[in-house]
Amino acid sequence: MTSSFTSPMTAIADQALGLDIDTAPAAPAADSVETAGSGFAALGLSSEIVSALMAAGYVKPTPVQERAIPAAIAGRDLLVSSPTGSGKTAAFMLPAIERFAQLQKTKTAEPREAAGDRRPRRGPPVAQPSLLVLTPTRELAMQVTTAASTYGKHLRRLRTVSILGGVAYGQQLTLLAKNPEILVATPGRLLDHLERGRIDLSLLQILVIDEADRMLDMGFIEDIETIVAATPATRQTMFFSATLDGKIGSLTNRLLRNPERIEIEHRPESRDNISQAIHYVDDRDHKDRLLEHLLRDTALDQAIVFTATKSEADQLAGRLADAGFASAALHGDLPQGARNRTIRALRERRVRVLVATDVAARGIDIPGVTHVFNYDLPKFAEDYVHRIGRTGRAGRTGTAVSLVNHAEFGALKRIERFVRTTLPVNVVVGFEPRKAPPTNNRGGFGGRGRPGSSSAPRRFGSNANGGARSGSGSYSHGEGRGAPAGGRPNGGGSRDGYQGRRGDSARGGARRSS
Repeated sequence: MTSSFTSPMTAIADQALGLDIDTAPAAPAADSVETAGSGFAALGLSSEIVSALMAAGYVKPTPVQERAIPAAIAGRDLLVSSPTGSGKTAAFMLPAIERFAQLQKTKTAEPREAAGDRRPRRGPPVAQPSLLVLTPTRELAMQVTTAASTYGKHLRRLRTVSILGGVAYGQQLTLLAKNPEILVATPGRLLDHLERGRIDLSLLQILVIDEADRMLDMGFIEDIETIVAATPATRQTMFFSATLDGKIGSLTNRLLRNPERIEIEHRPESRDNISQAIHYVDDRDHKDRLLEHLLRDTALDQAIVFTATKSEADQLAGRLADAGFASAALHGDLPQGARNRTIRALRERRVRVLVATDVAARGIDIPGVTHVFNYDLPKFAEDYVHRIGRTGRAGRTGTAVSLVNHAEFGALKRIERFVRTTLPVNVVVGFEPRKAPPTNNRGGFGGRGRPGSSSAPRRFGSNANGGARSGSGSYSHGEGRGAPAGGRPNGGGSRDGYQGRRGDSARGGARRSS
């Protein structure tokens, strides 16, 4: 009898959040099934796992999977640079599950028993996972949890649990009492359970650190080192990161043993179906007035407005609600239940304008989102692509507008280099910036980033009769205003996926709130 265990958090994510998981493509055509089986089987994966992949619609391995899976199955430490969307979740999860499959076939001991003697303990149950995956955000953790359950659904007694901030401790203790083989966690909440003695990593066989560069930038380096110190030196370690330079290199030198280095070239996705443009603004007041005007465009159905900080998301959502827009905020300091209710309201069109941090830049698939606005430019150029990808879904067209202060010109140029496109400058009559936009040989690109139009800024009429397509009134999730859960007011003390830890800001340094 086969079974799999998935935490209630994952079920919530699938049903309420509508996660757009890039590891679960559509089912393949009949003539591609044989190709799928042979491609993944050639990497050393067992028939049970290949069967699960075929059922999930996997056709052939991606480049990162082709290189990482055989090396990981061989027990090598891995240092992998691979962009989001390249299939990296399967690249580290499939070889880990393959280890469990081989242990089951030998009919020796349960997967975790192979790492040491598991004597009964007195007192509260203690989880002793074989595989630990660390992620910077809750959304990514839920995606990895879902993927693990998908890949291992034909294996006997392979349970996966996600341990995240924003979820009640009682619920997590119930899940940990099942003693899962696979644990997916954000650093802060994992350390809480380690300190309380509810998780024991002394028998850990495999450690995966996903989006390692992002976690280091968020100030998690001390947390990671504390977690690693609780694991055995015999573990296999896999680092996945967008870049392998800087602090990543220093950390990997200390934590990895003769790793195999794998680098996958980033190839920006084509976004020809999304009209991209920038508007220069003088100050916050100018930005707010212009945003409100653009939100009243008759072509706008639903919109996501991205801000840099959690506090700004709350404040802007409140200002837009006062202006008559059905708006709500979404960020990492909201309890998971509040985040689920907000996304549900967006899907049900009770929210027309979602104001969010980068927590919404990945994994949200709302067909009605016709516009994305960058109220603040993202810190990472890669996040620009994820943000604008929330519109123009499933072959539809979309509009992405960035409101750029002149001081952000450097960040804008980094984004343009990343997407290999010069974004056109638009100007709305009556909302012109007082300061002339920087020239810097800006090329002539049309609204979709294609050559051929005038290099002069485009000017639009005021569209005064556009009306409030985004609706009147406001939607309140009830838990998003006031002090963040477990952190300092205005989002100063925690990052997405890092909730309520003691000494958060002191240990992590000056973390950029999002």
